[in-house]
Formats: sequence, C-alpha cells, structure tokens
Amino acid sequence: MPDTAQSMKSMKLYDQVERIHNELRALGIADDAPLTAADLEPFDSYHYLGAEAVESAATALRLTRDSRLLDVGSGIGGSARHLAAKIGCHVTALELQTDLDALSAELNARCGLAGRIETVCGDILDGPPDGRAFDALMSLLVFIHIGDRQRLLAQCHAALKPGGRIYIEDFHLLRAPDADQQCDLSVKVRCGGPIPAAATYKAQMAEAGFADIVFEDMTGRWSDFCRERLRAFRANHAGNVEKHGQAVTDGLEDFFRVIVGLFEDGVLGGLRISARRP
Repeated sequence: MPDTAQSMKSMKLYDQVERIHNELRALGIADDAPLTAADLEPFDSYHYLGAEAVESAATALRLTRDSRLLDVGSGIGGSARHLAAKIGCHVTALELQTDLDALSAELNARCGLAGRIETVCGDILDGPPDGRAFDALMSLLVFIHIGDRQRLLAQCHAALKPGGRIYIEDFHLLRAPDADQQCDLSVKVRCGGPIPAAATYKAQMAEAGFADIVFEDMTGRWSDFCRERLRAFRANHAGNVEKHGQAVTDGLEDFFRVIVGLFEDGVLGGLRISARRP
C-alpha cells in the first residue's frame, strides 16, 4: 500500500474495512452470497446522512442513465452502488486505498453491478483516470484529507467536460483548534492540511474555474447525525465487540467521539457544495 494510503489507517473509520463482512455474517449472509445495494446501505457509507446525501448529489449533478460520473474517494463503493442501481448511470469509482478499492470491487460483483461501476485504485492529484472527461464529479467527505487544495480543484476541473457539474460534501473551519484538537485533526481525522473557512473555500473554487457555486450549510444536521451515531454505537457496545473485537470497537468509538467533540466545540462546520465547469 502506498505511504499516503497507509497513513490513512490512523483514521479508524478506514482501518479493518473488512468489518462489513462481520455485519453481513451477523445477519446470516454468507461471504459469497449475492447481495443488493440496499442490503449494504446500513454499512457501506462513510459519509453522513447515508442515501439522503447521495440523492442530494444525484439531483445537483442532474444524473441520468447516460451520465458518466467520477466518484473521488469512493471508499468501499456505497455511493457508487446506490447510483448505479437506482439511476443506472456509469460510475468510475476512484479510491486511493488498495483495501477499500478491492473490497468495493468484490461487493459490486456480488450486487451484479460490475458492469456499471469501474473501480480504479488511484489518486485524483495524478489527474482523472486515463485523462478522461466526465459529465459529473462527486466527492463525499474526502477533500479534507488532501492538503494541496489548489491542485485538487484543478484536477477536478480537468476531469469534467465543459458544462459538467461537481458536488462536494466537506468540512470547513469555524474557529482555530487548540493544540489537542489540532492533533486529533491531524492524526485521527487525517487532515491533509489547513481546513479552509467557507469564504476561502468559495474563493478557491472560483479560482479553479468553477461557476454557479452554491454552498449549503450542513453543520447542524451533521452534528446531530454524529451525536446520534456515537450514542447508538455506545448503546450496542457489547454487540459491536462480539462482531468486530475490542480493538476495532474501541477505535471506532474514539473516532466517533472526536468528531462529535470537534462539532460541539465549534471547530468544524459542514458544507454541501455544487458548481459547474463553464
């Protein structure tokens, strides 16, 4: 695994990703059994608000069956499967981490969606896969990990056809973190660099060449989501230990706790961003 991808494993959400098999086994689903995208939706999204967020992206991007979508930081493929199954669009799922990419391909095949989803293990900073241009680009809670924001946005712009649309869900900075919070952001959340304030973020998007930039503040809803996620995870502590073991359970709970604290202490806010390449 490349060094950059390996360093992501200090963020426990991305460690031991094969735990989704434990969730399926607990439901009596064998490792080689056929699946549907709906079967996986309770477990395969690392962003907030699950299918609602993906539906918001689909609307903003005006996706149709003929659309070709690039999903940047596609994880284990939950968003790609939802869109391929529901809309029928073709998704290129670009993921840096080799274990997530391999698991995504496995789950896509089990869902019968390998023909609609192309998995590519790679880095958006190296440019769009094979230099192709897409109708739309989506990225959900990934850009925070990428430090070179100028190059990132330039490559996203290059990945779109003229008139193509981009949809991003990401964090923005509400106030400067203290030393302990900065350590959590750097190590446990794996921030790739400074988190921009909303006004800075919008200016960066415009400088990269995007137009019709719309920001929607998601801070309150995301904070509520993260608080409920932590409460539910703690309430099922014994069950989680039985499925995943003590170390994985403790690591996830600590990660969920850190995120709740960053929201509640007024450090992080959330944004939905949509824009267009002219």
